[in-house]
Amino acid sequence: MSLRIGGNGRSEMLVLMLVVATTFRLCPLVKARPLCRIRTLRTGKVFPVEEKIQGDRLYFSSGKTHLIKHPCKKNLALYLGRQIFLTKDTFESSLIPFSIPTSMQVGTPEVTSAHFAGSVLLLVVNQKVYVYDYEANFWTASTGIQHPVSHVSGDNCCYSGNSFCMDISNSVFAYLRGDQVSQANIYFSNSRGYRFQKYTQERRAELVGTFGGIFSFHSLSQVGLLLVDEQMAMFSYSDHPLNRSFGLPFDYDRALDILIAPGQKGILIFWSEKNLLVSRNSDENELAVLTEENNLYYGSLGIQSSSLIKFADQNIWSQEAVLMFTDVGMLEILTPLPDVLFAAFDFQKCRLNIQALLMDPQLQAGVCKVELLQGEFENKMYTIDMNSQLELTALMIPRPGTLPVPLVSVSNPHSLGLQAVICEDGYTYDGNTKHRLNISLKQQHHWGRADPNFTSSIKRPTISTITLDIANKEISCVDLKPLTALISVGCDLEKKIVIQNELSACYHGVLDPVALQDNYSYIIEREAYDPNFQGQQAKKDLEVHYPYEKLGCPLLAYYDIPWKPVVELWREGKFQEVVEAEYVLLEMNGLFTYTYSLTAGTAGCSAQPQNWTTITKMAGDTAPFSWDRENYMSCHDPNYHEPLRWPDVPYQILGGQTENKVVFDQRNGIYIFFISIVDPSYSYCRLETTFSVYVYGAFPLSIFPPEITIVLLTAATLLSVWLAYMIPQLLHTEQGLEGNGFWVRLYQRCRKSCACLWGRC
Repeated sequence: MSLRIGGNGRSEMLVLMLVVATTFRLCPLVKARPLCRIRTLRTGKVFPVEEKIQGDRLYFSSGKTHLIKHPCKKNLALYLGRQIFLTKDTFESSLIPFSIPTSMQVGTPEVTSAHFAGSVLLLVVNQKVYVYDYEANFWTASTGIQHPVSHVSGDNCCYSGNSFCMDISNSVFAYLRGDQVSQANIYFSNSRGYRFQKYTQERRAELVGTFGGIFSFHSLSQVGLLLVDEQMAMFSYSDHPLNRSFGLPFDYDRALDILIAPGQKGILIFWSEKNLLVSRNSDENELAVLTEENNLYYGSLGIQSSSLIKFADQNIWSQEAVLMFTDVGMLEILTPLPDVLFAAFDFQKCRLNIQALLMDPQLQAGVCKVELLQGEFENKMYTIDMNSQLELTALMIPRPGTLPVPLVSVSNPHSLGLQAVICEDGYTYDGNTKHRLNISLKQQHHWGRADPNFTSSIKRPTISTITLDIANKEISCVDLKPLTALISVGCDLEKKIVIQNELSACYHGVLDPVALQDNYSYIIEREAYDPNFQGQQAKKDLEVHYPYEKLGCPLLAYYDIPWKPVVELWREGKFQEVVEAEYVLLEMNGLFTYTYSLTAGTAGCSAQPQNWTTITKMAGDTAPFSWDRENYMSCHDPNYHEPLRWPDVPYQILGGQTENKVVFDQRNGIYIFFISIVDPSYSYCRLETTFSVYVYGAFPLSIFPPEITIVLLTAATLLSVWLAYMIPQLLHTEQGLEGNGFWVRLYQRCRKSCACLWGRC
């Protein structure tokens, strides 16, 4: 039995990706009667014209036909069979078979795998990966792959404008199926397949079995390696907590085609000519199967039961036929038709309205128990940052006399926890009761209900899908689709930090804002800065142009009072809170005329704390400002085992559980600081900014060393005391009287000269 599968992917994967054979409850079959009216799409063929296919005509290596739809561009699809077709209008026009330019020199134009990655199409042709930009009609070969590959895998995220979503679409794996998993050559690309690099995964060398493929399970925030051993298969996962054991095994007695349904909903399908394996799910989804016996099966898969309807003896089977869902409950059977006069193929379509078919009384499909299920979060993407919570609401209106059960689930409970409350919320005009569902979402860590061995690492951003559906929904509820939303447990890009500057140097009249805006610059003495940020004196003074447009007027700080900035968190232009998390400062021009009030010892460190010197050495010269939440380790963390060898070194981390502050040297002037929040438990964002401080009140340093100054002052004091004693004594001696007469005569002469000078003599 050869299978043709069409799935709209509206479901979620179980936590451990249990892929087992699905057991169906078979509804009464529909006896032979036409399901649809067949129509043929034929365009652009008026006069017979000899058309030549440019390049090498591609063909699909598998004996089965495939159809790949672009998840985000509904009219874009790729047909894979003895001929390959790329359509931009869902096969509503005649098409010439797809070909690759001869300049690519592919050799045998056999395609073994294909994948849409954003705005490009990836094809594995003759064990090499090629990229086709269908918008620019441009071909290129991928770089970085040094070994033969047979398959590519990836996913697409259709929420535009989100960087996390773009990362999903840009991520692609390339690999050769069938090698030993410990020796398999796996490549990864984060550039939509243009450039690849070798992919490594911890403990892969310890794995035993044949390599069946590698997939990004974004709804679980995991990478899964498929292992096949003795006709059994299982998944090995990449990250905690699933990497501590394998997924449950399932039968795998022959090579299976693998389909990850789009939309990060979590459904995974394995199929061959004899088998159909589907991941069991907590929500409903549509599935259609076409067999050689001209039977069409349509079903919905649920957590507690699954329903399947058989439409028998339809006379719609062909080796080239494929199934394609065009919308919820709308199914098309597509078959390409060759033309003896033209190179372009026509397409035959058989369109089925499943909802209309299910209205047939002989199906006994039952009436859907829910009239309305809606929520404002449907098909949206949200972000939950650390210590944040998201509130969602939905409305359900059941049919009178029924009591359907709404079911809320998340695809990644290791990362995202939920709490749901349902209550009555009034009545409709018809008297039906309205039910409102309030859903609270936040990180699983913060619910306090999960074991640490169950939750994923709080330091790692993750993703999860939330789905609201009705449990045991009737197969007739075709139009009542589940409500889904994508939740990014990661950086909220609307957040930023701001340094409080209520009383600036301009406010106190210390600096003139007009002068600061007029190309203001200042000089940093060579003894006070190091361009390499190592605390060594520079060879020459540095002139700094003050960027007033960016920094505004500097804060004001007195040099002799320990100081630290007040850091505020803002979101979407609104103040949120004063940041109490740990952060670090670095003067951006290399000034080192400041230190800290605490040392490693007085800060209570149990391990040697990090500092800018060690971080800069690790990052290299290219990234001097690279201390952030990704590489920060707290010296108070019991899991940080760096020995405390130097307890007297300055402790350079501010905020958190200590009262550490900045202590300025005896120097007036402007400091421009870079600030970075390094506490990994505060936010997934790299919260960074720059600000300026004007330090005042410091007297100029003496030219002479303090010891010489003290000696000179002491000598001057003693000399003054001695003179005060000796001068009166000398005035009573002969020499003293003569000296006194000398000063009197000198005074009289000066007085007479001054009088002549003023015209009085």
